[in-house]
Amino acid sequence: MKNIKVLGTGCANCKTTMKLIEEAAAAKGVKVELEKVEDMAAILGYGVMSTPGVVIDGKVVHAGGVPSKAKIEEWLTGKESCCGCCGKE
Repeated sequence: MKNIKVLGTGCANCKTTMKLIEEAAAAKGVKVELEKVEDMAAILGYGVMSTPGVVIDGKVVHAGGVPSKAKIEEWLTGKESCCGCCGKE
């Protein structure tokens, strides 16, 4: 199970990010523990200066703006999309 924290004070982008993560996890069948962190001291403790921020298993993976659905799926599956530059796909 992945521990995911969405860092932000409750703006629309933070709420959208939470919803996208919930939807992607359900679609992929990935169990997550999703937590909303609104305390500014805690957010700054992660070094996040722009919200929403996303922390997965203690590692900051995103800060500022709503992440794409594809990016969220990469976080959940651990598979990064390939650009094809190295000949692997």
